[in-house]
Amino acid sequence: MLVDAGMGNLASVANIIRKVGGEVKVSSSPAEIRQAQKLVLPGVGSFNVGMNSLKDRSLDIAVKVAVRENGSMLLGICLGMQLLFESSEEGNQPGLGLIKGHVRRFQLTNKGLRIPHMGWNFVKPNRPSNLFSLEDEQRFYFVHSYFVECANLEDVSATTRYGNEFASATECRNVMGVQFHPEKSHRFGMALFKRYLDLTSC
Repeated sequence: MLVDAGMGNLASVANIIRKVGGEVKVSSSPAEIRQAQKLVLPGVGSFNVGMNSLKDRSLDIAVKVAVRENGSMLLGICLGMQLLFESSEEGNQPGLGLIKGHVRRFQLTNKGLRIPHMGWNFVKPNRPSNLFSLEDEQRFYFVHSYFVECANLEDVSATTRYGNEFASATECRNVMGVQFHPEKSHRFGMALFKRYLDLTSC
């Protein structure tokens, strides 16, 4: 189920899920989201706006109940990934707190690199993962000025280099996040969504 908090490109995500054979429902109903077995939380924009969008619809509580009480799987995309964490330098709202850590702004010493980090880049899995094959070279499309800093390094499932190395994917039990846009990443994104849809447990 796609969580509709009014802050993501839902149509593109829904289209790629259907393209790999999945069924998808878009919902802003807290009751439906609490009962869903698999959730996808897309997001673009700023941290405060994203959290306020969830809270205004009571979706923050619904997502936490689904994950913590019902064992639902959750995949956060871009801003949706950042909202999984405790806080962000971009705003003063607390995040969902489903993964321990914080969101930081890029501080780049290489003057040839611009913020936001935009375009294709390599994603390197660093441990067995629900979302990636360790053998394959992965390339995904990024658009972001902030990155997540996990409190527990074992929650980092893949990294990317842009000036410095940062966590581009995280997995903490049934909660997963990717900083890039798999819905814009062609065959790499399709493979990732197929893996997520095929998961039966974490």
